[in-house]
Order: sequence, then structure tokens, then C-alpha cells
Amino acid sequence: MTPQEVINNLKSLQARGAMDHPEVKALIDGKLDEASKSARVAAFKAQVAADAADLDDDTVARLEKVTNEQVKRRGVITRPTALLVDKSGSMENAIELGKRIAALISGITQADLFVYAFDNIPYPVTAQGKELTDWERAFQHIKAGGGTSIGAPLEAMRKKRQIVDQIIIVTDEGENAAPYFGEVYKTYCRELAIMPNVVIVRVGGYCNWLESQLKGQQAPVETFTFAGDYYSLPNLVPLLTRPSRLELLMEILDMPLPVRLDK
Repeated sequence: MTPQEVINNLKSLQARGAMDHPEVKALIDGKLDEASKSARVAAFKAQVAADAADLDDDTVARLEKVTNEQVKRRGVITRPTALLVDKSGSMENAIELGKRIAALISGITQADLFVYAFDNIPYPVTAQGKELTDWERAFQHIKAGGGTSIGAPLEAMRKKRQIVDQIIIVTDEGENAAPYFGEVYKTYCRELAIMPNVVIVRVGGYCNWLESQLKGQQAPVETFTFAGDYYSLPNLVPLLTRPSRLELLMEILDMPLPVRLDK
């Protein structure tokens, strides 16, 4: 079996007693160690396998290592980042998705990461580690309910002078309470002299309200539609690991101009 096939069939192997046989368990462990380095393993399949089967702590740790190493292969985040998670009414799926995105990016970020849940007001979320289990505990008291002010957490960041280069928002884009994100974003940019890129991760029965508001003021915005497939989440990483506009400009300016050779 390939490392990916072993991961896909862990629950079945567990049910058939393979984990209780020392020699077979050693073979499985070897395949999981290979999976950390393989280019043919899906990052989040290891995490899903760990969640689906009742595995021993050593195997769970190996699967978490597979997930972390595979995510790191996608890149490293070097820019300060904010993750804003919608916890308004009926946004249970946004909360669950927010946990997984927090675990995904906290493991590969080398810069500040600010995480907030929000309804009408912001709720700072802090984890004691970088694994999914750490973020599960951090979000355990966050329950869906209330109205939706997407601008509330950004306003809190403005007041605390938490400066970021990019903002990830997990939401259906339905905003029905002040402060509104578009207005706060303009103030945030003006006061802190920065224009963060905004990535909207759409969930549920989303609309394009927030995207339209930001595009109307020429703000840099991109969207990522989540359709329930957690395996697709690592596709977010390339959006977050790209150089900033300033870094791109400096790279362009450093590029030597072509010189015409005299004949």
C-alpha cells in the first residue's frame, strides 16, 4: 500500500486489529513517516483520518505531523494576518471552518496572527498551541448567534493598532449591523497607513455584499468558496503566502533593465 492508501484505510485497519499487531503496526508507522515527505499525499486527509478513527496517541501524533508537513510544502506565511470568523446566527459551519483555517495557517506563519470571532461585537480567540485540538479548545465557548457586524473585529484591531497585511474573513457576507466592514476598512487603512489584502472565504448560502462593497472602493479583495470539502483548504495557502504589493514593487525595481548592445 502507498502512504496515501494507508491513511485512507486506517479506520478499516484499526477495526481488523492491525494496530494491535506489533509488526504490522511498525509497517503502518513507517508508511505514515513516508507520508510526511511524499508529494502524493493530500494534507488534510491525514487529519480527517485521525478524526474518523479511534487511534492511539502515537498514531494521531504521526497523522498530525503528516498534515503539518504537507501544509508547509505549500509555503510559509511571512505577512501579519488576521482571521475573522462569523459566529452570527446559523453560522455553525463558519465556526468549524474557522477552527481548521486557524490550525492550518498558525502552523506555517512566521508573523503575527490575530484571530477574532464576531457577531455584533468581536471576540478575540487565542490558542495555547498550533494544532487543531488547540484551536478546538480555543473556540469551545464560541456559539452561533446574534447579528452580523463584519466591521466589529476590524474596529477592535484599529483601536489596538494591530497592523496586518492580509485579512481572511469566514462568512456568508450577510452584514446587517454597524460598524460595517467597508467603512471601518477605509478608516483602518487611513490611520495605520496600510491597505491589507482581503480574502473572503464564503460559506453557506452566501451573497456578494462584502465583495461588492470592497471592489467599489478599489480595495484588494479575493474570494474562496468553501463547498464542504476540507481537503480543499490547503488551496488557501498560495493566496496567503504571496509577497505583499510593496515586496513585488521592490522586486520589480531591483530587476535590471535590458541593455542594448552596440553593433
